[in-house]
Amino acid sequence: MLLEGELVRLRALEPEDAEKIHPWIHDPEVGRWMTNSHPRSLAQLRKHAEERPLNSYELVVLGIEADGKLIGIVDLRDAEPEIGNAELDIYIGDAEYRNGGGYGTEALRLMCRYGFNSMRLHMITLWVVAENERARHVYRKVGFSEDGRHREAFVAADGERHDMILMSMLKGELKW
Repeated sequence: MLLEGELVRLRALEPEDAEKIHPWIHDPEVGRWMTNSHPRSLAQLRKHAEERPLNSYELVVLGIEADGKLIGIVDLRDAEPEIGNAELDIYIGDAEYRNGGGYGTEALRLMCRYGFNSMRLHMITLWVVAENERARHVYRKVGFSEDGRHREAFVAADGERHDMILMSMLKGELKW
């Protein structure tokens, strides 16, 4: 599967992508607002990449490419065909592309369009740390609305607790 825009294209991840992803998972800027697991070695990440299940309705994980190189990851997970909902996660791992150039915005739009059109979803949701205003701005720009707040639900690497914001978008609300 390949989804193309002007700035990025979304493609299935390959096992050899582990080498590019490994430094991202140890980058404090990438992990700042993400739920982090314990550190993983490159060998562990390679093994995980080789054993990753095939993309399916329940989980679609795609690499974000720009200028011919992998720069991030976006996924739709926990999709439920009975009610047409899925949850979205995205991050730009390559620091060179976290500059406000529109790469994440376009990747979000492509993935949401795929979810609504190809997966026949009715609603896409996501959770974002309340203090991550940059991400919240991008989500609102593409059509997500803030639905609620889960107080002190996120624990940062320094142990500080932060509120999480639930955001959603219904089919027909995607802003291109």
